[in-house]
Amino acid sequence: MSYPIEQIRSQFPILQQQVNDKPLVYLDSGATAQKPLQVLSRIDEFYRQQNAAVHRGVHQLSSEATTMMEQVRDKVQGFIGAKQRDEIVFVRGATQAINLVASSFGGSHWQAGDEIIITEMEHHANIVPWQLLAERLELTLVIWPIEADGRLATATLQRLLTQRTRLLAVTHVSNVLGTVNPIAEIVKLCRDNQTLTLIDGAQAVMHHRVDVQALDCDFYLFSGHKLYAPTGSGILYGKLALLESMPPMEGGGAMITEVDLVTGSKFAKPPYRFEAGTPNTCAIIGLGSAIDYIEQVGLDNIAEYEQGLMAYALTQLGSVDLLKIYGEMPLSERAGVIAFNLDGIHALDVGTFLDRYGIAIRTGHHCAMPLLKHYQQSSMCRLSIAMYNDKSEIDALVAGLTRIVRLLGK
Repeated sequence: MSYPIEQIRSQFPILQQQVNDKPLVYLDSGATAQKPLQVLSRIDEFYRQQNAAVHRGVHQLSSEATTMMEQVRDKVQGFIGAKQRDEIVFVRGATQAINLVASSFGGSHWQAGDEIIITEMEHHANIVPWQLLAERLELTLVIWPIEADGRLATATLQRLLTQRTRLLAVTHVSNVLGTVNPIAEIVKLCRDNQTLTLIDGAQAVMHHRVDVQALDCDFYLFSGHKLYAPTGSGILYGKLALLESMPPMEGGGAMITEVDLVTGSKFAKPPYRFEAGTPNTCAIIGLGSAIDYIEQVGLDNIAEYEQGLMAYALTQLGSVDLLKIYGEMPLSERAGVIAFNLDGIHALDVGTFLDRYGIAIRTGHHCAMPLLKHYQQSSMCRLSIAMYNDKSEIDALVAGLTRIVRLLGK
């Protein structure tokens, strides 16, 4: 059965509009993905008919809203293959999830001289929290460098692991290069060294199936808004024994079992211990609807279609004069994004020019300054695809880049 791209595109209203009197070509889904009608309608329905505070009321609306939100926890458990529903923590996004692990787990389990490994390709959200923690606790940050082809060599990791290595924090898919890291192999090396693993899946879960039990990682996290869900939603998965060993990061309502002004407070079991205050209930319900939509299309179907589109994009971009693609990994080890520059033309100028023709790409440092420094670049262009992109949009991008080279190239 062929991939129903036209039907899928019709389900994303924003794609039907024009920008600067040109049809919108949206190639920035790695920053945030657009939302299908199914998600938009679910959000509208919730606020029109079901809005209520969860976990706090006995009236019908509150009870129904609580049930709907908790059903999303079950849905996420199945989506990523977690063993138990209590291993699924609702967060605002990947950034909060990483900060939660750093502050709560790291802050209570590690001491001066302990080591954390991060890689050269990480998003700032998987760098800065560890820097802050390392400074506070006098930990040692160890950097796993990337190879010339944009991949991570596991042989290098073996040399970096020591008896003091407490955690490896690594992205599943690079948000700049699109490198798909060999997470199962990485986790096994860490497990053999009694080192915990945190996997940033923000650029992975929308492109291919993830099974956290098969990976055997200790923590896995992602943002909802890159998965066709609303902003303000995200997931932290943690093995239950680890979550149970963590103190709360924030205090407030819903994360306690008892509060006493004299004896102090007692905290709820995970995951509720980490969900202080009123949650973004609508965004969480929207996340559940987005997962439903992805499952209807079929994540394996999406992965196969996107890999074909990535192959087409790499071939077509190769025909553009002055264009350099960063990362030389094979297609089987690349997903979702392609970073490039036009020699002698600043990335910001390229992005501004393309926008005049309704073509949206990302330019800048992509919250990955250490990676760009590796390539001796201050800015890169990045196209990122999603389930709704097609070859005509790649053709429009290539035509736009060719036009830029003709006008501005040396």
